[in-house]
Amino acid sequence: MSKLRIMSVFGTRPEAIKMAPLVKELAGREDIESICCVTAQHREMLDSVLEVFGLKPDWDLDIMTPRQTLSGITSRCLLGMDEAIDSLKPDMILVHGDTSTTFAGALSAFYHQVKVGHVEAGLRTYDKYSPYPEEMNRKLVTAIADLYFCPTENNRENLRREGISEGVFVTGNTVIDALKTTVRKDYVFAAGELNRLPYDSRKIILVTCHRRENYGQPMEDIMSALAHIARTHEDVELVYPVHLSPVVQECARRHLADIPNVRLIPPLAADEMHNLMARCYLVLTDSGGLQEEAPALGKPVLVMRRETERPEAVAAGTVKLAGVKHDSIAGMAHELITDPAAYAAMARAVNPYGDGLACRRIADAILWYFGRGKRPEDFRA
Repeated sequence: MSKLRIMSVFGTRPEAIKMAPLVKELAGREDIESICCVTAQHREMLDSVLEVFGLKPDWDLDIMTPRQTLSGITSRCLLGMDEAIDSLKPDMILVHGDTSTTFAGALSAFYHQVKVGHVEAGLRTYDKYSPYPEEMNRKLVTAIADLYFCPTENNRENLRREGISEGVFVTGNTVIDALKTTVRKDYVFAAGELNRLPYDSRKIILVTCHRRENYGQPMEDIMSALAHIARTHEDVELVYPVHLSPVVQECARRHLADIPNVRLIPPLAADEMHNLMARCYLVLTDSGGLQEEAPALGKPVLVMRRETERPEAVAAGTVKLAGVKHDSIAGMAHELITDPAAYAAMARAVNPYGDGLACRRIADAILWYFGRGKRPEDFRA
């Protein structure tokens, strides 16, 4: 019996972090030929992850352009995927999450009548403009997919309410699998200044902020709150790997560049980010992935967004929704910086996102779907 050709498609840094361990798991299965196709929606940040995990793509669309638009990303990805699918002839295409690459990859697979597996399926905010464009991307992929790999039971319930019950698996999140390979106590940072941070004497706060729906006044308020936190707490140091988006770069530097206990640094490789997270005190972010990664490392997270599609961590107590207003962000950060009991309550909460075996479950589910194995047991937090 010939091997199944399973093509994983991704194009951004967060996708790559979560898909890399799955690509490797699939490559280790004797019934599967694992094919890696990247769109390079984010070129530099994607390449750093590929290097960390030792992945060499079988196909690279290389679509990134300066100040690219959502329409441009989607159209270039669709056109590039035509050639990739016609040449590689996969039995199934795996897409991850909610990016423009994800939507275009799934749509192209549908146009070629190739089966689609959706990794990190079932996340919802039920506001199509927040996160933008991610919420609509993942809903559109839901309509196309054949298999759904949900990180949590709550994600499966979201799909059930939408009438989807076949081909649904609760696997845990593959980012927990990734953390098992990147975080080490003896890790030495390539960026020398990160090795010299006063982890023992000061509270290191890791910051990320980059989402499109926060562009404009929300981002101005967020940056203002970060500046206030740094100026009013001499015992903290904010470390902010600034996204390459010119909009983000300009806003961050205008508010934060001249504050002594704020470090604006270039984006970090996946292993650098994971190990900095493991050593920091607190995470302030508008990212999706960090809401899953930080709790796995025992770090409280304040989410600088109006809503989250990851309510499990809020329910578990590892994450709090701080919103995008100056006073709310500054006030909630102040509590965690000054109140040991409030901090401990979040740091000790149980992470609901996985046990590090998500990739194994996904590979088993694919083999089951094609009649080559048993259906895997679902992950239960």
